[in-house]
Amino acid sequence: MSRLVLDAGAFVAYEKGDARMRARLTAARKHDIEVVTSAPVVGQVWRSPRQVDLARLLPGIRVDAPGETAARRAGELLAKTKTTDVVDALVVVLARDHDTIVTSDEIDLRRLVEAADLDVTLVKP
Repeated sequence: MSRLVLDAGAFVAYEKGDARMRARLTAARKHDIEVVTSAPVVGQVWRSPRQVDLARLLPGIRVDAPGETAARRAGELLAKTKTTDVVDALVVVLARDHDTIVTSDEIDLRRLVEAADLDVTLVKP
């Protein structure tokens, strides 16, 4: 695994205290594995400054703000897969070969990953 890419489901699991998700992030830190997400994912999960766990987690994660090129690529993936979630598509656009994507939406992400011709691992939070 080169990086750990988080979708909204990963953050939701972390906030709910999911032991497996917390252990995954602890292991990533221990092994110097970069943890990344996209700014739209943060927008999906952030609702209040009272989200203390999430507020503490975010500084240790690289948050990518996708630009026009990424947005166009995401749109192309949505067209290929006939899916509609642009945030999911942006997560896939962010991913690189050998990354692990943590997602609660494995079915749609798998379709997008295949359309992007990426060699990634999908895991549930």
